[in-house]
Amino acid sequence: MNSFSRYRECAFSDPETIRDIQENLLREHLAYCLDNSSYYRGILERSGIGCKNATLDDLPRLPLTDKSHIERYSEALCAVPPSKIVDIVLSSGTTGIPTRIIYTDHDLKRLAYNEEKSLEGCGITADDTVLLTCTMDRCFIAGLAYFLGIRSIGAAAIRNGLNSLESHAEMILRLSPTAIIGVPTFLRKLGLFLKNRGIDPASTTVTKLVCIGEPLRNKDLDPLPVGESLEDLWRAGAYSTYASSETVTSFCECTARQGGHLNPDLAIVEIIDENGIVLPPGEVGEIVLTPLGMEAMPLIRFQTGDVSFLITEPCSCGRFSPRLGPILGRKKQMMKVRGTTLYPQAIYAALEEMPAVTDYYVVATSQTELSDEITVYAAVKEPSCTAEHIRDKLQARLRVRPAVVIASEEVIKQRIYTPESRKPVFFIDRR
Repeated sequence: MNSFSRYRECAFSDPETIRDIQENLLREHLAYCLDNSSYYRGILERSGIGCKNATLDDLPRLPLTDKSHIERYSEALCAVPPSKIVDIVLSSGTTGIPTRIIYTDHDLKRLAYNEEKSLEGCGITADDTVLLTCTMDRCFIAGLAYFLGIRSIGAAAIRNGLNSLESHAEMILRLSPTAIIGVPTFLRKLGLFLKNRGIDPASTTVTKLVCIGEPLRNKDLDPLPVGESLEDLWRAGAYSTYASSETVTSFCECTARQGGHLNPDLAIVEIIDENGIVLPPGEVGEIVLTPLGMEAMPLIRFQTGDVSFLITEPCSCGRFSPRLGPILGRKKQMMKVRGTTLYPQAIYAALEEMPAVTDYYVVATSQTELSDEITVYAAVKEPSCTAEHIRDKLQARLRVRPAVVIASEEVIKQRIYTPESRKPVFFIDRR
């Protein structure tokens, strides 16, 4: 298995060297799957691909794996005896039933290494104190991942978890963190909470915001309104990350903030179209990950369900490894409204540009097979921000005119923050 030190700086190597490293690791990964995973053994034997001489060009010849396979073939996908399993979590279940994911001690060390490399890239060092606003409980992997990465770097962690604005504000004032990890919209609310109490967020010790769960940039890598608002409020650098529980792989922006960096010794990334054809860099499609060096549940060509694109131009930070663009949406959440295709994230971005809109969620229904219907439920703080005003703004930005319902902030929050979900629910799919 991957030792996590052989190729530590491989992202700074030239593309040919990176390809050679990935092909060596891919051969090791396929050989491990062949020897230890009954699920993949049959697939590899039927494929005719020799594990000892496989190349990256051979990878698209293998079938895709999705969440339904993990649910149905959990035991066959397990590549270790029960005695080696040390942690069991559930994926977030954004579009379905949460799936069981298992890790060995080796996998948790890989997880720590992954997050260490990612957080180092956006400037976190052993001198930092990092406030964690994501949970480590409820069978959730994110909080544990960031904690392990912080500890690997040697920084200090404040594990305040999913807590109130008042609690996080107290932690900032009492414990002086230099960085915060959290969901961008929540960090924006936290900054406004401080400001409304006469405390300028820019005057605190916070200099870095590591943002999870929501994109900060659009397809052109320009800041979305939530990203601009965060940096204006905190006068701190905001860095976007993307991760997958199933693959224990994350992509984090560096200080250049031009896409999430891949650790090439930990995963191979493909972008595919609706027919499963691998797309060239720059083309938008579904993210497919082959995590390297996983022990408990090795995967080959896992469909994440998320939509983005690859950037292969060298980064100004000196790395030559591919970068992942912003997450543009979930494949299953794509909507088609009277011929216009859009994702919920585009609606969120448009609503975030309206200062009078304080909270919102989106409901998608389908009256016919040819077109979806969208209803936006919003809480507003100014009477002049009417449903008609919001509709006009959305039409100008999105070229669609959804229905808009104004409701109280209490009603909206009750729908967004539910006991059943570990994440805020901004999109409800009733199609």
